Amino acid sequence: MAAAAGDGTVKPLQSAMKLANGAIELDTGNRPREAYMEYLRSIHYISQVLLEEVETTKAGETAPADTSKMLKLAQQCLERAQSTAAKLGKTRLKPTMPAAAPIPQPAGRHRRVYSDEGGKLSPFLPPEIFQKLQGAESQSCKKELTPLEEASLQNQKLKAAYEARMARLDPSQAMQKTSLTLSLQRQMMENLVIAKAREETLQRKMEERRLRLQEAANRRFCSQVALTPEEREQRALYAAILEYEQDHDWPKHWKAKLKRNPGDLSLVTSLISHLLSLPDHPIAQLLRRLQCSVYSTLYPAVSRAAAPAPGCCPLTPNPGSRRLRPSQSLHCMLSPPEPSAAPRPQDSPPTPPLQPGPVGSPSPLGDTASGLPDKDSSFEDLEQFLGTSEPQGRGRGVQPEPQLQQLKSAVEEIHNAIDRLLSLTLLAFEGLNTAASKDRCLACIEEPFFSPLWPLLLALYRSVHRAREAALSRSMELYRNAPPTAIGIPTKLLPQNPEAKGATGYPYCAAAQELGLLVLESCPQKKLECIVRTLRIICVCAEDYCPTPEATPQAGPQPIAAAAIGADDLLPILSFVVLRSGLPQLVSECAALEEFIHEGYLIGEEGYCLTSLQSALSYVELLPRGGLAK
Repeated sequence: MAAAAGDGTVKPLQSAMKLANGAIELDTGNRPREAYMEYLRSIHYISQVLLEEVETTKAGETAPADTSKMLKLAQQCLERAQSTAAKLGKTRLKPTMPAAAPIPQPAGRHRRVYSDEGGKLSPFLPPEIFQKLQGAESQSCKKELTPLEEASLQNQKLKAAYEARMARLDPSQAMQKTSLTLSLQRQMMENLVIAKAREETLQRKMEERRLRLQEAANRRFCSQVALTPEEREQRALYAAILEYEQDHDWPKHWKAKLKRNPGDLSLVTSLISHLLSLPDHPIAQLLRRLQCSVYSTLYPAVSRAAAPAPGCCPLTPNPGSRRLRPSQSLHCMLSPPEPSAAPRPQDSPPTPPLQPGPVGSPSPLGDTASGLPDKDSSFEDLEQFLGTSEPQGRGRGVQPEPQLQQLKSAVEEIHNAIDRLLSLTLLAFEGLNTAASKDRCLACIEEPFFSPLWPLLLALYRSVHRAREAALSRSMELYRNAPPTAIGIPTKLLPQNPEAKGATGYPYCAAAQELGLLVLESCPQKKLECIVRTLRIICVCAEDYCPTPEATPQAGPQPIAAAAIGADDLLPILSFVVLRSGLPQLVSECAALEEFIHEGYLIGEEGYCLTSLQSALSYVELLPRGGLAK
């Protein structure tokens, strides 16, 4: 990382992001054919780079650090290319489009909404459709036939054989036809009688087993008379788990593995992944039900945030001057509410040491996304959303009270849902009930739980923190070309020979790129890990720019506290990285992470990194509004 940040060569990851940025701009400009070609070029470039890396890497050597990021970027480009190809097909079917107001659509599986034309549409699926999609997997699993269903299939085969044989007989063979008919009726009746007897026996045994397992569940819950509705539901789910384990052997094998290796956390990860991959398991079914419940809570709140306020003037002027503005989608990381016109430098000059300097290097997300707040520079896999109406109050403390209450309610429901999933998992597998295993189990549950919900949850956070994001976006626009010294970074922590670094590189470029990848994740734990990697890269780059004689190289990543730079130096560097990332939504991301990360991380390295990033965001928000000196 240090070498990549120190020299002036353009990393393949940065080049791939620039290509994908160009494709996104073509797509948002209503040029799907050119965008489709650019997506394919991006995928082709990434494939060539990864193939060359594999060919040049010897057996046993570790793959480059950017390989996983390149693969994820290729996956996002492929999904966008598929959506664009589908859109091209629709365009051929409907070639006549209104020329007055074209509505550009981004690539991706979800629509970008131009809610300025009434706020009716939403980029998110309605709750009932989301629920159907969540239940489609469990419905598609193979179902065993009942005895009566098996008998019905057998009778259908007998009837088909009877009809084929009757067709081969002559009209003169009436006696044989009568005999065959009676034989068919007798066999079909016998099959139905036997099947009915088997089904009654099976139902009796199932009911006996259900009662027996219910008694076991009652013993586990101490047979309390006055149970809360949540406790009664948990007891019923535990009985369903016991019934599931009567029909499947794999839970017994996993329990034996956990008993033999109680400290092996990799077993915990494999167990939870296997459990949640089985749609018929009660815990997996509970996960989908809770996701649907949270989604139904979030969807109305976000939809109301998108609707225009009552009494507002029409968002569409007269037909002759009709103009569309794109709604503030979370997918457009750099598109918060449009900032007001910046004051002239001479009207409010910045105070030292924040005097903006000459033009600097481009944004880490490519020349096409040079920090302007109206450009798309993300590769999120789900279309995300932010309300379009600009708030009247710009103060950081002014928040819409109904949205705050809706957010608090949704956050509480999410915490309760995760707690229910964790407690039920620990009931089913007692070997997980240790501190380390419980933490790993919680992390494994959070990733599949948050994946379909995070875009909608973040949309509500962005609506609540809209004013702060707007302030951060203005600072990013005004200071996107400011040199590092204007942000307060001492010259000793900058490259000593900047002219030898090339025109395309700038200090701490690798850290800005790593921070930009945070939006690709949908799990709080992985987003937090991305922030930790960002600060570690900052420390590595600082040591590379300003090596200290007493610093001795050590293997593996070092804690932030052990780095050569202190907190006073880290804040301006991290603020510079935030400016170059061009991501105003970091305000909402950090607010969500602070709510949903595990309490144990708040006192460790992860909590220190998150707090440092939040301090840098607040610092950048309050930069003087003078902008760049002309």
